[in-house]
Amino acid sequence: MAKSDPNRVLRRLPIVVGGLGAVLLLINRLLTPQLTESQARGDVLGVILSAVLILTGLIWQQVQPRSPDTVELIGEEGFVLAPDLPEAVKTELAWASHLLLTNTVTRSLVVFYQGKVLLRRGILGIKSEVVPGAILKQVLEKQKPIYLVALKVYPGKIEFDYLPENTQGVICQPIGDRGVLILGANAPRSYTKQDEKWIAGIADKLAVTLSQI
Repeated sequence: MAKSDPNRVLRRLPIVVGGLGAVLLLINRLLTPQLTESQARGDVLGVILSAVLILTGLIWQQVQPRSPDTVELIGEEGFVLAPDLPEAVKTELAWASHLLLTNTVTRSLVVFYQGKVLLRRGILGIKSEVVPGAILKQVLEKQKPIYLVALKVYPGKIEFDYLPENTQGVICQPIGDRGVLILGANAPRSYTKQDEKWIAGIADKLAVTLSQI
């Protein structure tokens, strides 16, 4: 279920106050039998202030960034490691995945390396097998990350059937030239540039560890 914007009330407050002030000024003008010079000056000032408040509210509606809507991903929570991995590698994968799940918007992740799924953690999709599609193949070939900010608008989303079906955003981060770290988020446009740099650093660390197996 999507969460509402927590700043919605604050964003609309100047419009409400400005509109209310304008209405009160109009009522006061209609109920005043004889308009004095000082009252006319006050009315002009009140109209200006009301207009500024309304304009400020309209600008806030357009300029202030809204928090992305989050959803509850469909699937069961789990932690699955390939059984034939060395203990040191299992520990490294567990550490890296824990950091990503607890410090970013990532809610589901997969480590795909040398044609095998080494790790699935977080909210798991129905499928456990990863069949590289066009997007994953591009990441492997060019060794450059791809960030799908709103997965539902991409035709290639069907290749991520190993993630929860309502995954909102996906980062495919190369692990050296042999694998990909696939991260699924519960909100679109939710990874920051700092998140992307941090994810790249963790992937580089995993590349060094996994190259030894």
